[in-house]
Amino acid sequence: MTGGEKLVDARGLRCPWPVLRLCRAAREMASPGAIRILADDPAAGREIAQLCTERSWKFAADRAETDAFIVLIG
Repeated sequence: MTGGEKLVDARGLRCPWPVLRLCRAAREMASPGAIRILADDPAAGREIAQLCTERSWKFAADRAETDAFIVLIG
């Protein structure tokens, strides 16, 4: 990951915890950037996508790894 990217490992956590961890990571970012979130709860992808829509963040599943998502804050 580069300086503008952050990793959030929320594997093993059930919703809403992955979304809450994502929100905390976004608050802690000093500037716009990317957050890569690992979440294995089956509902996580849907809930992360909904949060991103509400906040006008960009969201995509990470095709390189199962249960990983990329969120662009900015």
